[in-house]
Order: sequence, then structure tokens, then C-alpha cells
Amino acid sequence: MFKQTLQSMRKISVGILLLALIATSYLPAAQAASAAAATGQSAGTATALVNDGGEYLRSLITRGYIEFTEDLQNASDPITRAQAAVLLQQALQFQAPAALVGFPDVSAENAAAPAIYALREQGIVQGGDSGYQPDSALTREQLASLLSRAFLLNDNGIQTGYADGQTIATVHAADALKLKQHFIWDGQNFAPQAAVTKGEFGRALYLTLGLDVADPGAIPLEEFFRESDQQGFQLSPDGKHMAFIQPVNNRLNLFVMEVGQEKAVQLTHETERSIAGFAWVSNDRLIYAKDSGGDENYHLLVVGIDGKGQRDLTPYENTTSQLIDILPDLPDHVLIGMNKRDPRIFDVYRVNMNTGEAVLAAENPGNITGWMTDNNGKLRIAISSDGNVSSLLYREKEEDAFKPLLDTGLGETFSPLMFTYDNKHLYALSNLEADKAAVVEFDPGANKVVKTVFAHPDVDVSGIVPSRATKTIVAAVYITDKVHYTFFDADLEKVYDSIRKELPGMEIAIGVPDEKGNFRFQAYNDKNKGVDYTYNAETGSLEKIAELSYWLDESKLADMKPVTFKSRDGLTLNGYLTLPKGKEAKDLPLVVNPHGGPWARDAWGYNPEVQFLASRGYAVLQVNFRGSTGYGKAFLDAGNKEWGKAMQNDLTDGVEWLVEQGIADADRVAIYGASYGGYAALAGLTFTPEVYAAGVSYVGPSNLFTLLGSLPPYWESERELFNQRVGDPVKDKELLEAISPLFHVDQIKAPLFVAQGANDPRVNQAESDQIVQALKERGVDVPYMLKQDEGHGFYNTENQLDFYRALEKFLDRHLNP
Repeated sequence: MFKQTLQSMRKISVGILLLALIATSYLPAAQAASAAAATGQSAGTATALVNDGGEYLRSLITRGYIEFTEDLQNASDPITRAQAAVLLQQALQFQAPAALVGFPDVSAENAAAPAIYALREQGIVQGGDSGYQPDSALTREQLASLLSRAFLLNDNGIQTGYADGQTIATVHAADALKLKQHFIWDGQNFAPQAAVTKGEFGRALYLTLGLDVADPGAIPLEEFFRESDQQGFQLSPDGKHMAFIQPVNNRLNLFVMEVGQEKAVQLTHETERSIAGFAWVSNDRLIYAKDSGGDENYHLLVVGIDGKGQRDLTPYENTTSQLIDILPDLPDHVLIGMNKRDPRIFDVYRVNMNTGEAVLAAENPGNITGWMTDNNGKLRIAISSDGNVSSLLYREKEEDAFKPLLDTGLGETFSPLMFTYDNKHLYALSNLEADKAAVVEFDPGANKVVKTVFAHPDVDVSGIVPSRATKTIVAAVYITDKVHYTFFDADLEKVYDSIRKELPGMEIAIGVPDEKGNFRFQAYNDKNKGVDYTYNAETGSLEKIAELSYWLDESKLADMKPVTFKSRDGLTLNGYLTLPKGKEAKDLPLVVNPHGGPWARDAWGYNPEVQFLASRGYAVLQVNFRGSTGYGKAFLDAGNKEWGKAMQNDLTDGVEWLVEQGIADADRVAIYGASYGGYAALAGLTFTPEVYAAGVSYVGPSNLFTLLGSLPPYWESERELFNQRVGDPVKDKELLEAISPLFHVDQIKAPLFVAQGANDPRVNQAESDQIVQALKERGVDVPYMLKQDEGHGFYNTENQLDFYRALEKFLDRHLNP
């Protein structure tokens, strides 16, 4: 859960190594009829279909998937195996084989023979001497195998079953479950030997084809979540090579190429799980991170630019690692933080990349939560914390002992960013003198702030841009509606303005200028994941490196608009509203999408989840509720011990604001979030059941006692912080009981979908198991997707797609966009 608080405090030039870790029912007849009408259905033979399921058959006929025949007239009649084969062949457009032989009871003269043998050739129907029995009624278990094989339905991890599951024939049992996993069949009982009516077959075929969840011409789901062909570009220190990440068989691997050349060398060959990030450690070597199944026990491995010399620098069990810095004076060594001696704390090791030898460089006394080096790789800053009070520790030289300089309490910030280039002062983010965090220059020798570099009146400053060319910081970064820069270098500001003019409609995220003033930047907006460029300071020219989402047509995507509204107790709340393109902003189905953290925030830009939901007809509301970061100390502290209470009210107030404006339909509101957002989804369904028609909790906690009792051991130093901001399990027992959804499942009325990674170290599997089991004991059938090879969120492509396909189906069933 939560944004990780134990991060190595390395200098900016190293870059980021570890990437940040975010009862069903059938489609109503009215919706199917509307879908059919939208495709231009005219009054005619197809409209004569009657009885249950006829609307699905009509839509399939109108859309051209199947042909109308008189024997489809009464949708309540049982469908034969031959008729089912014909409709399935038509829908999938299978060609009949040349030889129509194989079943003794299906001759070539049989009208259904081309369809039956087409299915046989595809391996969808099997058997030979026993015959096909074309005139027999199709049973439900036979339907399950027919659709499962025809559409290659997979086991998507949803834990489900039927009360009469033991009566399903073994050969059909797994396929029957897949119908429920993919929201094609619902209910507690399957009645496997019951005859399937023509209407039921039409409905099942309609749902399996996915015709219920996307309008004709809609962008396919897979396109929103497709990995970029290449991403994460980083130049080597000497600027001669470019490293990047590229998917290979749905796993992200590390590549490097010589600048100016097109051929790249694949350095890693991961097949089980993508690498988590990388950094250059010299001109000819890189270091990268990977974990196992999402357990977040990150190993750091080194590899040469020729793909040789690969070595695991942290080959220890139950240990997670952090790159702290490279060592200019010891080019064959790196500084790595590891919790191998004590799982609760990180010591610093000097590791030889040639031999793997790890020598203790700084032993953690038990309270150090972060380390930082100067520009020469010397370890000179440490942060200690008891979760309530943090202390900045400093030493002039590595052989000196650390001494405390200043303390910060809960809500106060003094976060060192980097040393000045002469290694005498520190740049830091500080809110010690004000509500909003500002960039300050701090003299550790004199133990005082010597300059406020930049402050913004409305929001926290979020970062700085240093320049190796000028040996200064050249800009401050802050986020209001969007990301903004305040420049301290007039020349760079001119360059920035010229780039914006050259790339209209794009925001510009600039990188760190090198010794020559060259830098990499990314142009992006709310409909474009980004285009990477390099800027050449000598020529003033731009060179495009890669377009990260070139396959998406921006004209078909939706605008993400910054919004502001008031909470019930008068707080100003900011967020973003994305409305479906081409639809009137009136009585829309709404998805509230609270962010994780909760000590984080949403920001403007391309968000694949938001664009996907908007493309399916939903308005999407993202609220930076109280307790979010970026809006100052008071706003952050306003969320203390307000989980499920005022923090949740902020989301509810956002819903009511949109309903009052007529934008959202009060009867069609869902809440979906991950991590803390998953908790907010559970809390919304539990504590405001009248607001939401459905909810989705993705790696969300349900019981705050077990959540706080199972924090990763390396978060132990932050326990007091959780006690202060969430609640103390002993002192605040009544509060935690009141705001834990698990203890109030009887209040949940709306359908719930739960997704969880089995190896999640932050929100353990038990958090989802508990709420699902409690609802099942009440007789509530909860779709529960559990992935055995994932942790805090799904990172393998096939698992991501399973989740989003299920999310699409689930929301469609209950919001009817």
C-alpha cells in the first residue's frame, strides 16, 4: 500500500532506479436493444424475434455476426448442437474444410456439416466414432466448452464457483467456471445438464464477443494498456550510448545502443517478470532492479553494455536493496542500501561490481530511514526517524561521526534534495517556516537556512532542475492545475519557451542539462503518453527519440479538466474531471477514482485508466482529498485519523457536486481505486451505500488492524507515523473498528469486485480474503481476482489485461453506460 517512505536519498544525477509502485447480472434487455438500434437496425424480420434473449439475437443479426433464419423465431426454444455450430461459425467466420467427414452422424449433405466440421478443424468440437449428435439440445456445460474453446477463454484468476459445481462433468468443469470468470454467466447455480435456449445462446455469444462493453469503432481495451515500443531513455555519462527499456514477449527488458546507430543490444532476458528500473553506473555498465512475483525484495544486478559480465550484486534471500550512489573515486564500486542484516533497517554497503564483494560502509544504528551522498559520492547525510520526529544528521567527512542538525515533527518537512555543486551547502524542500514547502539553501556548517530559493503561495514546491553545465539549479518545479516551472536561468527559460512554441498543445518535462547544456525532455499532454526528444545546445535543434503512444488517435480521446469545489466543511478541493468524448455532459454514469497513498496526489496528464473508462462512456472524477500531498502542511494534516470519515466525505462531496450540476446520474455512480483508493472503494460501499451502485477494490485494505499489524519490516521506523495519521491499534481501537469496512459488511448493498496480488508485501492477501469471505458468508457472490505471481498491483501484461477486461465487464453490468 502507500507511497514507500524508505527511499534512498541519492543525488539527482543518479536518476530514479526503482519505479514507483497503483454479484453480477446480465446485460439488461433495454441496453442491448439500444445497442442494436445504434447500429441502424430497421424494422424487419430480425425484429420479429420474440421471448427472452431475442434482443441479443436481433443485435447479433443487425451487426452482421449471424444470419436470420426462421428457426430463430422463438428465442425460448432449445438450441440444437447443429444450430449452435452454425451460429458460432458465422460469428467467427471460420471457413469450412474441403472434406466434410469425421462424424458418423453428420454427412456432407447435412446443412450444418460445413459449420460442424469447421469447428472440428479448429479443435472446438471433438470426438469421432461417438458422433456429434447434431439434433440433440445443447446443454449448458457443452455451451461452456464450446465458447471457452472458440474464444480461447483463459483462467483469469477470479476465484469463483457454483453451488452445484460437483454435478458438472469433469471435462466441462473448468470451462463452466470460465463463463463466470468472464462475466458471461452468473448466479450460484449452473444447472449443467439444462438445455440452452436460443436466446440464452445469443446472450452468451453476445457477451463473449464483448459487444456489450464498447460501441462500434471504440478503441480496443488493449491499446490503452499497451507498452511503449521503447521507453525510459537514459544517456550514458559520456553521451555516447542510449539505454532504454523495451518489451520482449510482454516483459520489459534492458537495451542499449550507440548514439546515431539503429541496432540495439539486448542486455537482459527476463521472462518471468519485467525489470523494475535501471541506471548508468559508468560509461560501460548499467545496474538494474528486479523482484520475484511482486514481493518487492529487489535485487540489483550489473551488466556491461555488451551484455556480458552480468552479476547479481545482492544475492540474498528476503532482502530488498536500494542504489544509493555511484563512486567516482572507485569506478568499480557502488553504494547500495540493504536490509540483509536486519529486515527492519537499511545498512550501506560498498559493493565491488567485478567480484560482488560487499563491505559495510555505514551501519544503521536502528533509526536511519535515508542516506544521501554529495556530488563526489561521499556519504554525508542521514535521516533518522521514530515515525513522529525526524532528524537531519550531517558529517563534514566520511571518517567523521554523524551529528544532528535539526528536528522535524509530524507534518513538517525538511527533505534534502542535493548538495550544491561545491558540496558545501544543501538544497532542500522545507515547510519549517511556512505552511507550503519551499526550496531553500541550507548551510549545514552553520546549521541554518541561508536563502529561500523559491516558494509558491498556493502549493508545495515539488522539486528542482539542476544543471551540470552551470553548476547551479536552474528551475523549481511545482504543480497547481498542471506541472509548472519557475526558471532561474534566463537562457534555459528562452529554450523552454521556444520548445513549447515548436510543439504546440504539449507540456514539456525537462531533464537535467549536461556539461554542454544538452538535455533530454518529454513532450506530453492528457491524450499522449509522451514523445521523447533531445535538445542540442550548440545547434538549438531537437531530435525525436521515440513516440510512446503513437498508435493512439488523440482526436478520439477525452480532455482531462482541472476542477475545484468546496467540501461540506469549507475546504477547497482540487481534482480532475474527464468526460467521455462526443457525449453530452448530462446524466452520465460516473466512476470516482481515488488515488493511492493516501499521502500522494493526482496530477494532470495522460492516464490510461482514465482514458479507457472515458472511452467506455463514463465520466471520471479524481479528487485530491484532504490528506493528499502538494497542498501544504495544514491540508495534509487535515487527513489525520480521517480515513473513512472526512477523507471519504470529500469524495462524496465531489459526487454530489457533479449530480447537482446535472453532469452525473446519481443512480449510476461507481467507485474504483487501488491501494488506499481500494480502501476508499470499500469504505464508500460500506459507509455511504446510498451513493454507489458498484465498487472495485484493487489491492485495498479492509481491516486496519491487520493492515497495521502486517506492515513490511523495513517500515517499522514509520509505525508511529501510521499511528498518528491512521490510528493507533491500541489507543484508537474504537476508531479503527469504526472505519474498517470488514466490521460493517452488513452495510454493503452494491456489487463489489476485488483484485489482489498474492505476494503483496504492503496490503497482504488477507486484506482481500477477509472481506470476500465475510460477504460470501452473507450469501453475496463477489468476483475476486487473485493473481499468484503479482504483488501490490499487477505488472505482467497478461494480468493487467485480465483485470481491465474484468473491470470493463463489471462496470458495464452495473452502470449501463
